[in-house]
Amino acid sequence: TLTQPFVLRRTKADRRLLPDLPDKIEQIAFAQLSKEQAMLYQQVVDQLLVDAKDLAALDRAIEPSTKLVFVETPANPTLQLCDVAAVAAVAKRRSVVLAVDNTFLTPVILRPLELGAHVSLYSTTKLIEGHNTAIGGAITSRDEELLLRLRFVRKTVGSIQAPHDAWLTLRGLRTLPLRARKQSENALRIARFLERSEFTASVRYPGLASFPQRELAERQHGSIDGSGPLHGNVVAFEVRGGLEGARRVVESLELCTLAESLGAVETLVTHPATMTHGDVPLAERERLGISSGLIRLSVGLEDPVDVENDLEHAFARAFADRETASRITAEVSRG
Repeated sequence: TLTQPFVLRRTKADRRLLPDLPDKIEQIAFAQLSKEQAMLYQQVVDQLLVDAKDLAALDRAIEPSTKLVFVETPANPTLQLCDVAAVAAVAKRRSVVLAVDNTFLTPVILRPLELGAHVSLYSTTKLIEGHNTAIGGAITSRDEELLLRLRFVRKTVGSIQAPHDAWLTLRGLRTLPLRARKQSENALRIARFLERSEFTASVRYPGLASFPQRELAERQHGSIDGSGPLHGNVVAFEVRGGLEGARRVVESLELCTLAESLGAVETLVTHPATMTHGDVPLAERERLGISSGLIRLSVGLEDPVDVENDLEHAFARAFADRETASRITAEVSRG
């Protein structure tokens, strides 16, 4: 799914503008993409990372050879948001295709096409399917020409789901609005719980009043029943004690499952520095805001009290010894 938009308008020396964001999976896909296109289309696509929050920098980066601007919102795992409408305005003015990875929020919460994007893509493996039973992806667009090209690429490279996986994905779609709402509500509650903990240095969730891009989140994210915007089921938090503190916490959890995926009905926990982003150099991770103590929590449908209790017990076990407790106390005092 990720690579198909990059072969929509292939000409020699095409340039694609990519988000300067920390999703390691996408970085790997981008690196592989040039090799695939060199083999399939005898060309190499130029790729440039740009901070999507800096609209002036984005505008300067667009050249005559630029064919695609690709953004992800929220970013994985930092949850940094991208103003889709603002980026779409730049792309429209410069006649460039805008593709948005909307995996974290799905069309239930964010509708990039209504905000001006040409393409919206998804890993249906995550929240859309929602049960960790099928792997898949989806690309949506209102541009018939783009859709024709996408269908041609899909047919040519054979990136089509098996019938049973497609059925499982359709089954997940039937409960997506209900799951998205409940998991978002659970995530907000757990984010507030984590903000109150003495063992966390910071908590990131678009629904929190403390979230740096709260105004954008409230404006860009939608609601289901008019009761207020939803913000997804992913929470990121940094524990005190750095790498060792994070390792102790994730190893002490019992209800939450340690895994790299997200969006399922069960709560999943990931330590990006040693898992999803383990092969990203330390200096680069820190520049992108991925500290060694950062933990990503994909909140499920369990009673949030049970998840809170699991986290509380994990903190207690992780920092039970006197030396660690003293170091944490010292960090709290300095903070």
